[in-house]
Amino acid sequence: MPPRPLPDVARLLCEALAAPPRLVAHLTLVHDAAFHLVGAVRDHFPGLDVDRNAVLFGAATHDLGKVLHPGELSGPGSRHEEDGPPLLERHGVPADLARFAGTHGARGGADRLDVEDLLVALADSTWRGRRNEEVEARLAERLAERTGADPWAAFLAVDTVVERACVGAEGRLAWQAAFPG
Repeated sequence: MPPRPLPDVARLLCEALAAPPRLVAHLTLVHDAAFHLVGAVRDHFPGLDVDRNAVLFGAATHDLGKVLHPGELSGPGSRHEEDGPPLLERHGVPADLARFAGTHGARGGADRLDVEDLLVALADSTWRGRRNEEVEARLAERLAERTGADPWAAFLAVDTVVERACVGAEGRLAWQAAFPG
């Protein structure tokens, strides 16, 4: 099944920034992963107050800073994380939403991130079947704090959610690879 499309505001930002098709495909996949992660986390923690719209927007725009650093589209680098938030702000994105372009890599430690930031970071790894133990542990900790859940139960819930989110990564990787870089 193809991933759900980007929200219109994210699609328009991609167009305004002339984002390459493979970057748009990547953003689409991470947005889709975030949609499923938020739903799964809410299923495990029904009383959780999480800003779903912020997570989805963050996932849909997290790597747009790469338009300023095209070498990071196909190679390593994190300059897009520093330059992404101001780029988005210059295009009218409020700072509280533009922040995801800087926090999605969890550089400097996941311990400083909130649930919404951690969900975007997790979506950016699980879509391709990759686990991030630091982000997962911090998410479990934050979920236990926010909901009053037992920390071990929160850890097991996050583990279950992430395990399921990683399923099907090969197909998603192939889907993204079909787009020109």
